[in-house]
Amino acid sequence: MPREIPPPIRERRSFVSQRFVAVLGECVADTFADPAGARPGELALRVLPGGGPANTAVALARLGTPTRFLGRISDDAFGGLFRAHLGSAGVDLGAVVAAPEPSTLAIATVDDLGQARYAFHADRAADWQWSGAELAALPLADASCLHTGSLALVREPGGALVEHLVERARAGLTVSIDPNVRPQLVDPAVYRARLDRWCELADILRLSSDDLELLLPGVPPERACDGWHAAGARLVVITLGGAGALVSLDGERVRVPAPEVAVVDTVGAGDSFTAGLLHRLAHLGRLGGRLGGLSLAEAAAACRFAAEVAALTCSVPGPNPPWAEQLGTPRQGQGS
Repeated sequence: MPREIPPPIRERRSFVSQRFVAVLGECVADTFADPAGARPGELALRVLPGGGPANTAVALARLGTPTRFLGRISDDAFGGLFRAHLGSAGVDLGAVVAAPEPSTLAIATVDDLGQARYAFHADRAADWQWSGAELAALPLADASCLHTGSLALVREPGGALVEHLVERARAGLTVSIDPNVRPQLVDPAVYRARLDRWCELADILRLSSDDLELLLPGVPPERACDGWHAAGARLVVITLGGAGALVSLDGERVRVPAPEVAVVDTVGAGDSFTAGLLHRLAHLGRLGGRLGGLSLAEAAAACRFAAEVAALTCSVPGPNPPWAEQLGTPRQGQGS
């Protein structure tokens, strides 16, 4: 039976490593209806910078982890919004490719429980048009971890090229993958067909209970974890919304609870969880290889911290993750 893990000790006052976490993937313009801003006969939209990988990069940087974003950002008006948002969090944009194609647009509808559903406008968008030369030029030598997933691994023509990059790069760093299944854009069967291969490449697989149901309908989380471990992933984390998260390290499992929070919406919560997990693992010095030395207690403590980060994201509108100071967590270079 899964057992509860006590609250983690607060983080130490310095980072073990100065190496970057590299986040590769898309930026998405998340648009929401804004009734207050509309005149008669109009629909006003509020645009927020989003996209799973971009949200994760912002959350990591706000927590104080050195973060580099690897993406193709359009030169349109949305692209300027993305750059400003990532840059203001402290994300390194030096490797971003300036792209002539348009940005990806998502029209979001939020239900009474704060759950968002999206309609995407993504055909021929900048995010998916990677070339082999662009990916080969990305700086990864000083990275401890490469995080990717979401649409970057499944939208063509770039998806197969990104997967090959992960395969080449994993010798020198930890690989983290979040499938973040988007059935509105890509048939879940495409994810399902590639998932075992991603588990061969990934040290960390983080996904939601919604992802699990789309990938393996009706399969219990514990059984799914066993299959993904057998395929190669060492640490599998399934987030369960208000029920917390299931943490499975090499088949040894615990559940961690979710903090109580007044939910405004859940936009970006999973991305913030991933950022909190990677931040904590970086702090422990566990990134940079195959998670050598990581214990189940450390993984559970990292996930409990990640749940705090996600809860704070849920307490405000949109993908707006917390800063380190909101969690009592020192930013890099502070303290001793």
